[in-house]
Amino acid sequence: MHRWGVIVPSSLIFLMALLLGCLYYHQATHFNRHIKINHIDVGGLTAEQAIDKLKGAVSKHVIYVGQTRLMDGKDTSMGFTEKDRNNIKTLLRQQRTIFPSAKEKNYVLRPEAMGGRQVDAIKTRLKEKLLKINKDLAAPQNASVRLKNGKIIVLKGKKGTRYDVSSLLKAYQKQAFNSEIHLASIHQQQTKADSAVLQQEKKKLQDLVQQTVNYKLQNKTYAFRGSEVIKNVTLTKDMKYNIDQSMIEEKLDKLNQSLSTLHKNYTFKTHSGQVISVKGQSYGWAIDCAAEAKRIKEAFIKGEDTIPAYNIYGEGWNVNGVGYHNPTNHGIGDTYVEVSIKAQRIWVYRQGQLAVTTPVVTGTHAYNEDTPKGVWYIEYKASPSVLKGSEVGNPNYSIKVQYWAPFTQSGSGFHDASWRTNWSSHAYINNGSGGCVNTPPSIMKKVYDNLTQYEPVVVY
Repeated sequence: MHRWGVIVPSSLIFLMALLLGCLYYHQATHFNRHIKINHIDVGGLTAEQAIDKLKGAVSKHVIYVGQTRLMDGKDTSMGFTEKDRNNIKTLLRQQRTIFPSAKEKNYVLRPEAMGGRQVDAIKTRLKEKLLKINKDLAAPQNASVRLKNGKIIVLKGKKGTRYDVSSLLKAYQKQAFNSEIHLASIHQQQTKADSAVLQQEKKKLQDLVQQTVNYKLQNKTYAFRGSEVIKNVTLTKDMKYNIDQSMIEEKLDKLNQSLSTLHKNYTFKTHSGQVISVKGQSYGWAIDCAAEAKRIKEAFIKGEDTIPAYNIYGEGWNVNGVGYHNPTNHGIGDTYVEVSIKAQRIWVYRQGQLAVTTPVVTGTHAYNEDTPKGVWYIEYKASPSVLKGSEVGNPNYSIKVQYWAPFTQSGSGFHDASWRTNWSSHAYINNGSGGCVNTPPSIMKKVYDNLTQYEPVVVY
């Protein structure tokens, strides 16, 4: 009895070892029951059996997106050959477990004999197919944030039906060697109202309207507060502002009406102390409101707090505006020429001091060739020069002068008149010039030397 008690346990141990050995051998040489390669079932097969089955497997070249059969090609061999035997054995080792497993697993394996061209060609066809289908599908509408009438509002997005082509192509790449390819129906996603991107955009708008841009015009600064002049803003896809600048223009227009001098009346104190009003002509400046509004808008975007005025315009020889830098003396400054038609005399002032005064002869009044009244400016200076034009009784003339300083685009200016013999204070009534200010040759050089380009000429 004692010997049998020893023999029975030893037999059990041997049998258990044998069973475990068989189990180990089976697990080492066979795939688990729910293993697939490229969606071909190889469960329970050895590596040799698996390669034989794969060699005979057919690729249907069918691609599904969701439940939709999107592409269907001709049946061909999956392309497995004896060259793939080692790769099959590698997968066998990878999936091996100590005990049999019922866990499902699909391994993707590219056949050694198959090049990348076929996969790329199918991928290209799939992309073209998806893009073509997308043309008839609705794109998603992203949620957006904007400033409307001074308030920040968030517009909800809307789902679309268009496919997410990039994601589907990536998914295809992972299944490219399957007989049938089943892709999840992935659609383009819209930005949602609670997304981090939208919250960032909202913060950008809040920061924008809290800014102030100080606009320096002549010798003063004017505050453009975002909360006052920025009422409507949208953000582009790359997070750039699209600002409605109309209210910036409105404020600039008010400044323009109040401060600009172009074509406005100037208050002028004559040599005798009389205060008169003279119409502004070519002399003067104005703000290009649209161009300046764009600059101020850009300053808001860049976070600049101060910018000087730049787009100032005028008329005549200098289109950039004349007189902008002469805010004193009602905009005329302290260097100018005063021309009195009644007195037939000019006074040339430099830095507030009288430099020269002389009798002159202006345009012929009887023939409506009066020297034009108004506030003009010296366009340029030339010495010597040839004056060409027309006048009453002389439709085409060409006269040489030693000094020439025009102040109107129509041809009126200061010049010497060596041919003139009548210099009386009444000569201009019937025997004046064609519109110019004839100046005695004896003093014209001094007058010329004391004239400066762009200085105002006040004719009254």
